[in-house]
Formats: sequence, C-alpha cells, structure tokens
Amino acid sequence: MKTWLEKISSWLKHVGTLFLLLAGLHTATAQQYDLLLKNGHVIDPKNGIDAVMDVAIKGDEIALVQKNIASDLAGQVIDASGLYVCPGLVDIHTHNFYGLDPYGQYSNGYSSIHPDGFTFPYGVTTVVDTGGAGWRNFVQFKEQVIDRVQTRVLAMLNIVGHGMKGSPYEQNLNDMDPKMTALVARQFPEHIVGVKVAHYSGHQWEQIDRLVEAGERANIPVMVDFGGANPPLSLETLFMEKLRPGDIYTHIFGGGGFGREAIIDMGGNLRPFVKAAQERGIVFDVGHGGSSFAFKHAIPAMEQGIQPDVISTDSHMSSIMSGMKNMNNVMSKFLNMGMSLNDVIAASTWIPAQVIKRPEFGHLTPGAGADIAVLNILEGNFGFTERTGMGKMMGKQKFETELTIRSGKVVWDLNGLTAPMWDE
Repeated sequence: MKTWLEKISSWLKHVGTLFLLLAGLHTATAQQYDLLLKNGHVIDPKNGIDAVMDVAIKGDEIALVQKNIASDLAGQVIDASGLYVCPGLVDIHTHNFYGLDPYGQYSNGYSSIHPDGFTFPYGVTTVVDTGGAGWRNFVQFKEQVIDRVQTRVLAMLNIVGHGMKGSPYEQNLNDMDPKMTALVARQFPEHIVGVKVAHYSGHQWEQIDRLVEAGERANIPVMVDFGGANPPLSLETLFMEKLRPGDIYTHIFGGGGFGREAIIDMGGNLRPFVKAAQERGIVFDVGHGGSSFAFKHAIPAMEQGIQPDVISTDSHMSSIMSGMKNMNNVMSKFLNMGMSLNDVIAASTWIPAQVIKRPEFGHLTPGAGADIAVLNILEGNFGFTERTGMGKMMGKQKFETELTIRSGKVVWDLNGLTAPMWDE
C-alpha cells in the first residue's frame, strides 16, 4: 500500500498535469490566428470593403476580416492604424527572365531584373513576365527564375519561340508558331497566363493573327505591344477587328511618335473608337516602361473619360532607373491625375487578377492566400516624371509600402512594424 506521502505526491502530479493541459487548451483557444493586422483601413474591391477593419491570418491564408478582432486571439499583432490594408498588388507587365546572356536582352539577359527586390518593397506579391520567354526556352525561365524566387511569377509566352531577345529574333515571322506556343501554355497552365507580341516592325497583320490564334488554342488572353510601322498600322483595326474581348493592349498612354498611333490625336482629342474599344472589352494596360507613357496622352485621355483598366510597371533595368521607378510611383501618378483611391487599388489588384484569369488572387476573402500590402499615403509636394529629363507633373500624394505579406509571412517591413524595441 502507498503511504500517505506517496498518495499526496501522486495527487499533486495529477493536478499538475491537469493544470498544464488546461493552460495548453487556453493558449490554443486564445491564439486562433498567427498574425493580426489591427485598425487598418481595408480596401478590398472584390468584396466591396472600404472601412477600418481587422485582418487575421492563419498559416498562409486569410482567416477573418471584420471589425474588432480580439488581440489575444493572435500570436502577433500589428498596429496598422492610419494605413491602408489591401490585397497584395498584381503587376501584369514585368520583365524578370534575368540571366547572363550578353545578347539575351529580356530573355535570359541583362535587361531583365530579379523580381524580389523590385516587388516586395512596393507591395507587389504577383507579377507576370510578359514575353521574356517563348515556347523554346520557357522551361529554362521556369527553372532559373520562377522556381527560385519568393515573388509569385507568372508568364505570358512570347509568340516568338526564342522570346524577347531583340532584333532580329522579334522580327522572325517563321518563329511565331501558334501551335507550339499553345502546346507549351497548356503544358504549364499553373504558370502561363497569356501570349504576347512585341516590337514587330512592318505593315503586316500576320504577327497579330498568329498571336490571337495561339491565344485561342490555349484559351488565354493575348497582350499586344504594337511595334512600329511608317505610316502606323491602324489602332482602330487592332481594337475593333483583330483583338478579342479580354485581350490586352499595353502602353495605352504611349505612342504618338514614329511608328505607332496614340489614343490621343495631334489636337489633344481622344480618338473616336477608343471608348468603344474599351466598352467592347479590350483591356487597357498602363505598361509604363521607360518610354511608353506620356502625360500629354494620359491626362487628356482621363479628362475625356478613359481610365486604364490595369496599372502595371513594365519594369526592367532601364525603366526602374527612369520615370517609372516602381509600382507605387506609377499608382501615385494616377492618384494625382484624379483616379479615385479605390479605382487605383482595384486596377492594381482584383482587376488584373481577373484579366489573367486568376480569380484566386487580388482579394482578402477568408480562405484566400494571405498576400497583403499595407500602404501609407504621404502628403507633400512630389514630382513625377515620364522618363529621365522629360516632362514632370507635380502631385500632393504619394504611395509608400509599409509592410508586405506573402503567403502569410512578412517579407517587407519598412519601419519595423513587426519588430520589438531593441531595449525591451
């Protein structure tokens, strides 16, 4: 038989075990979420949210969006007071097939950029490389870039099999193979979201016809960087006859010089077919780039009722060093040109996600992936340029990214919102 001392000792062990179980149960119940963004102004265009709310994250998913989620339910709480909380930005025009081929340009060459350093600092969590790789070298792009970076990188295949290597590759109609392009697109549906043509010079329409055929075969949209011809090919024919609803015209506020019509005529008037084209479903993409955006086109167009459907950067080595700079800078231009804050966010999140047929991105619906941008809007006097040494517009507001969350993990924290004080 046990002595009275042994009985007490056994009883204390049971009580201790029970206490630990109850404490663990309390902790598990209390911490339902891994991360909680408190008191931020949530803008989620898909779900029609435009209010101060809390956002809870569990694992790599959005768990809950509502007012006043208790702080003790989360393992970590971030105070987002005075900031805007929105879905991770979706930039559908970038050049990320970087590499060491001295003749590769945007296809395994020096003109493209490693995405992570030019996405997360600006709230971007998803990008689309537009035309860097063709069907011949997409696998190299996937293994070299897509599979190795933290940013979600999708792709629009170039209709040219060798990709965007510059001339003479991009002028080679014989390498524009709709069948092979569609076959590779269907082989990698998780990664390939469209087909692109760029920089083709000449009066033929065959490059456009082959592009659209590839898009039809693979059931994905196409993007046109219209190239050049003298006199220019007709934008009206492209918009109203060649492209399908849902297809994308990039550099919407470019052109007007040698080889390409602008949507604004020489008198500053919107060409009469432009509104009809947008109503028909042609997607107008900014695609700012280094020299594919002009205030003399953008401001009159917006004053006459044309806003871009999609805000994108056309980021590459020269554009980030010129007037484009980054996604926040491009968004800021449109905010200062009179586009509403909600429209700017929608054109940078939910709308581009729909354009590339990826409705799982660009929103904060519970169950969706936890890709989030926490933005500040600075007040002051800011200058915005078209490109280095060219026209400037002044503005009073400017976006700045405070925090970026990718798949539930903080990947950018500008001012240490997630960090404790060093002496605590």
